[in-house]
Amino acid sequence: MKSRLKELLEMCSRNYRVCPHPMEWERLWKMILARKRKGELWSPPRPLILAAWWETSIREKRDRLRQHIHWAYEHEIFDKVDSFIRNLSEEQWFHSREN
Repeated sequence: MKSRLKELLEMCSRNYRVCPHPMEWERLWKMILARKRKGELWSPPRPLILAAWWETSIREKRDRLRQHIHWAYEHEIFDKVDSFIRNLSEEQWFHSREN
């Protein structure tokens, strides 16, 4: 399964992909059913959308998506997350040539 995780992470960075556009990213986060709120914080953390979209770097967005994917892998919902991400069209991704 580790190879599937690696393949998905690589796929998420092909073609200058950064992360799903906000609506899709929110859908992805909501599908992680085992998420838990810890006081003011969520586990895993919320996607970088809404105001955070404009206040975070490309690198932070990429890192947060990777964090969501790793979390799904560790909490046995990887198949569902993998399928969702692989079925996103290219138009549903935010792209950037920046790092």
